[in-house]
Amino acid sequence: MKETNKPFEDEKDRPGPLWRFFLELSTIGLDAQPVEPSPLSPAHLMDIKPKDWGRAAELARGQSWRWVAGWAEDEDSMVSVSVCVERQGCYMVLRTRTNSQSPSILSHTPYFASANRPERHMHDLFGIEFVNHTHPQRWTRHQAWDNETAPLRHTFPKEGHPPKQTPPDKDYPFFKAEGHGVYEIPVGPVHAGIIEPGHFRFHAVGETLLHLEERLGYVHKGMEKIAEGRTADSLARLAGRVSGDTTVGHAFAACLAMERAANIEVPLRASFIRGLMAERERVANHLWDMGMICNDVGFAFAYYQFGRLRELWLRDNQALFGHRLLMDRIIPGGVKFDVSTEAVNRMKDSFKGLRRELDQLITIIDQNSSLEDRLVTTGHLTLADAQTLGVLGYVGRSSGQTFDVRHDAPYPPYDQLEVKVPVEEQGDVASRFWVRYKETRVALKLMEKLLDKLPEGDIAIAWVNPKTGAEGFGVVEGWRGEILSYVRFGENGCISRYYPRDPSIVNWPALEKLVLGNIVPDFPVCNKSVNGSYSGNDL
Repeated sequence: MKETNKPFEDEKDRPGPLWRFFLELSTIGLDAQPVEPSPLSPAHLMDIKPKDWGRAAELARGQSWRWVAGWAEDEDSMVSVSVCVERQGCYMVLRTRTNSQSPSILSHTPYFASANRPERHMHDLFGIEFVNHTHPQRWTRHQAWDNETAPLRHTFPKEGHPPKQTPPDKDYPFFKAEGHGVYEIPVGPVHAGIIEPGHFRFHAVGETLLHLEERLGYVHKGMEKIAEGRTADSLARLAGRVSGDTTVGHAFAACLAMERAANIEVPLRASFIRGLMAERERVANHLWDMGMICNDVGFAFAYYQFGRLRELWLRDNQALFGHRLLMDRIIPGGVKFDVSTEAVNRMKDSFKGLRRELDQLITIIDQNSSLEDRLVTTGHLTLADAQTLGVLGYVGRSSGQTFDVRHDAPYPPYDQLEVKVPVEEQGDVASRFWVRYKETRVALKLMEKLLDKLPEGDIAIAWVNPKTGAEGFGVVEGWRGEILSYVRFGENGCISRYYPRDPSIVNWPALEKLVLGNIVPDFPVCNKSVNGSYSGNDL
């Protein structure tokens, strides 16, 4: 490993996770090369030889790095695979390349459980073989295309080759359990309510759940494919539709990635307004989730009240920013709507009103013994499982995990704020309820600070197309947790690659763990306490 790059010398002067990783790489003779200056700043980029791909994962696991995301790119004669890992707020992207004719590299799944589904996704869409993968069943493919087709290769058309009718995915190799009294319960993918499609395969004895296996991907939208060739503005609109309830979070992350690729600095006022919208999105969704958790155990009063508070909040969004869900309000280079003095006063008044109502409502909830009986100890996710799975957001913070991008790897405007991270230790549904409540209170304080410190200035800067091949990396803390966005630009400022990693991709497997030992009727509230996005998972 070369040691002539100044950034790594600086890192050596103040030992940290990045330098320790590089130091051990050289010690064990790994054939790798740091790329400096990193084209993915603030993430560091490390080129790894294919033969050392598995050893790099083993080293990262041994040093307690967290496996964040993985994506691939078609480079015609080669296919590149990139993996992002994080430790102590430091992000690093490991990258390797393999022959496009028969792409094959070692799997990271033996070292990181969170690599399981992303690697299967890359296999289904790029045809990459991940050697020694622990669960090599197809994941994204279903029956929409055959085993020889790789939809994210350049040769595959955006419109695809759709059959007149996609055959049923009846031969998917679900886990089989046998024994006295063991029975199987298939649920979905079509559900009785209006939720999106997902299949859950349970094994139970009596009412006690022994095993759960998820099958997702039924709303695969081809997001990565239809992003190709878009302008920056068009990609921002697409990003806002990765998961409709996280339109601010995904647009924020995508614009941050594109702006870094273009070397554009967003006006400070625009960053503050982005933060304001991100916190408004957090509050709206937490209010709804708290009501739905109560509803799933029959406490309709709280469901009505939280729903009413959310509706008032969304009406304010419409009045203040022109859209109930704040869709398409974040654009490359800034934001679309300014905040007037009248809007500042209106928001501050609404914060006071929401706090007052929450104080009354939470007292009623806290004194409801039947609600406590249904939520406390239900759906327990241990600290060890949370760490192994790398769960994010309120799911992780309810099981003792403290990571929050706003606090640990702050970006504008959070780099100018002190962000308190509420944490619970019990890891049950009750903890996931209380973390949401506490995060709502924190969000109200953050919004007050943002409004008090709101700087003067422009709300957007003119967009400048990046150079061909420019890359960008963005990470923000969405309301479900960490959102990652990767972009690469092609010719004429058009997108050649876009990959969004919703926190649901990481959090869905936690549901399979935390339901074990619970009764079948408690599955709905366990599911709602995680509230993974089907759409955010099914790119």
